[in-house]
Amino acid sequence: MSTPAISTAEGMIGAPLLYKGKVRELYDLGEHYLIVVTDRISAFDFVLEPAVPEKGKVLNRLSAYWFEQTSHLIDNHVIHTDVDRLEGIVPAEHREALRGRIMVTRKAQRIDIECVVRGYVTGGGWRQYQESGEINGIKLPEGLRKNSKLAEPIFTPAAKNDVGHDEDIPFARMAELTGSELAEQLRTRSLELYSYARERCEQRGIVLADCKLEFGLVDGKLILIDEIFTPDASRFWAEENYALDIEIDSMDKEPVRTYLAGSDWDKISPPAPLPPQVVEETTRRYKEIYRRLSGAEL
Repeated sequence: MSTPAISTAEGMIGAPLLYKGKVRELYDLGEHYLIVVTDRISAFDFVLEPAVPEKGKVLNRLSAYWFEQTSHLIDNHVIHTDVDRLEGIVPAEHREALRGRIMVTRKAQRIDIECVVRGYVTGGGWRQYQESGEINGIKLPEGLRKNSKLAEPIFTPAAKNDVGHDEDIPFARMAELTGSELAEQLRTRSLELYSYARERCEQRGIVLADCKLEFGLVDGKLILIDEIFTPDASRFWAEENYALDIEIDSMDKEPVRTYLAGSDWDKISPPAPLPPQVVEETTRRYKEIYRRLSGAEL
């Protein structure tokens, strides 16, 4: 049986709330940040009701797993993930609810670039390719089909916007925004991280189609921040489902997207609550990707 969903940690944390995103909440601990990953779920730019039980735990534990696995490639912002070390910040009566969904991190200066790596021509990259034969200004071979595997992964950054959608930009524009030296570092590190994770995923029967990474600076040093190789920041396909020219059922909140797309929702007004069976199937999906990637049960 799933544990109750957590829609917010407000009222559970004895520290100032700095930012409340669609899923994550950021609290100020003075020297460090406290990130709480809730079970909220979003689609089509709406936060939906109800929250999906255990989704936040999957996201947080997968991030912690991958931060540890990739620490030989680049340093990251993680201090610890132990709620019991937050005495005086999280009262004892709230610790079980927050166990597995917190991360204490270093404070970094966020680089306002979303570092996207694509190993396959799909999603927004496929739409760009259909229109121009390019993705973010990178010319690709003619005749590629939807979901084609690229000969080499490509780096396709986006400029982050706190309001609205991020903006796909060519590497040259990114270099203008960040400086050429930092831009080169971001591209190199992103491609290294993707290649490492793709190989690990392949060993577990999973295709890592693409991913989004975020970086920051601590005392001028580049580190990895936010989340990494989770179903919310990466596109995972079960190897047995991979095929060309179709919309592959990805290993994330696809049951939610499928339900909404097939409903009479106008995508303008807030949608009605999700049916229980959609919520249950989404929880199952998130727990399954955690099991397959980490080799452990949630």
